[in-house]
Amino acid sequence: MSRGKRSRGVCYGGIVKVCILALVCLIGAGAFLLRSRQAADPPAPPEAGSDTPEKSGGVPEPVPEPEPDELEPEPDPRQVAVETLLSSMSLEEKVGQMFFARCPDLAAAEKISQFHLGGYLLFTKDFKDSAGQWLSKEDFTAKIASYQAASSVPMLIGADEEGGTVARASRNPNLFPEKFPSPQKVYAKGAATDPDNAFQSGMKEIRRVEAEKNTGLRSYGINVNFAPVADVSTDPGDFMNDRTFGQDAEKTARFVSMTVQEMSNAQVGAVLKHFPGYGNNADTHTGIAVDERPYEQFEQTDFVPFRAGIEAGAGSVLVSHNIVSCMDGTLPASLSGKVHGILRYVLGFTGVVLTDDLAMDAVKAYAADGSVAVLAVQAGNDMIVTSDFETQISQVIEAVNAGTIREGAIDAAVTRVLSWKYDLGLLDNSIEG
Repeated sequence: MSRGKRSRGVCYGGIVKVCILALVCLIGAGAFLLRSRQAADPPAPPEAGSDTPEKSGGVPEPVPEPEPDELEPEPDPRQVAVETLLSSMSLEEKVGQMFFARCPDLAAAEKISQFHLGGYLLFTKDFKDSAGQWLSKEDFTAKIASYQAASSVPMLIGADEEGGTVARASRNPNLFPEKFPSPQKVYAKGAATDPDNAFQSGMKEIRRVEAEKNTGLRSYGINVNFAPVADVSTDPGDFMNDRTFGQDAEKTARFVSMTVQEMSNAQVGAVLKHFPGYGNNADTHTGIAVDERPYEQFEQTDFVPFRAGIEAGAGSVLVSHNIVSCMDGTLPASLSGKVHGILRYVLGFTGVVLTDDLAMDAVKAYAADGSVAVLAVQAGNDMIVTSDFETQISQVIEAVNAGTIREGAIDAAVTRVLSWKYDLGLLDNSIEG
């Protein structure tokens, strides 16, 4: 009996101790929560008239650093350089930049400054002196330097150096030891060294020759090569065949891509030609050529090398004078807004679009009044290749003043031209601070 009472007392005492302990814990927790809340809650704003940190000489709270996405992006040097130069140019200067003129025989340097020309395209005669003798390295480079000195904006100096039947610079034995062979012959030579790996060895030889060619051109002041030929032809009977790679679309695409890369390594501008693909058409130097092939064939074949060249970074695409019925049955491709739309919006090309030479017979009939350059600009070309630049430049300016060509279209074209020049390292000395 007495043991049970003692047990109940111990039990009640234990309960009391537990309750006291719990009460202490609750009180402690409350105090802790109060202190925590006081620390977490922001201080109440000061009463009116009380001293603020500024008034009392205290240090204001620091302003938080902006998040990375709130920082202004660094300006694009290319865009800044181009926009700065463009904004300083008159209409006459801008239109002049759109002409990649065939180098005239007389007063070539003087005409650069007079017409503000964007570039000179050199032919075989331009590698010779007035007596018809090949210029020495020193004389040729001095000649090109005089052209650059005459221009307020560094010029594009171009040549057709495809190799084979179309070779200008390498015909001069003072500049190159021998004329560069055609891509087909270069490829065949390489392929013959390792028949088991013919394509790889052929492409290796092409890479070697392209590196030699373009390094040499750049050293003489030529910064644009009107190559590679991106046309697809496997038939030796085609007019364009001997100037092409001579293989199917996929192999031609690999040739074009590699060639563009080698040109870029040498800082020589690439010109893909002849968009939208020459096919088996006749010579447009001597007359009109009409291409009746379906659009699907262009998609499956002709566009393939051009896409490859564009993806490889080609700065320019030259548009042919062929009438391509499935795209525009009325106008030559070079004068067709529809064809240029395909190049821009289907193939996604954002660089410089060039006409083929406007002196060719295929386009003469479309501008009997001499306004062919106006038609070319209206179609969407950024640069005009022509020998008749003195007449054509004035007509383009008149068209802008008359409102038949928007000055905004001129600005867009010249922006692309100047951007190409920037990419070729030509604007460094023309942009001040």
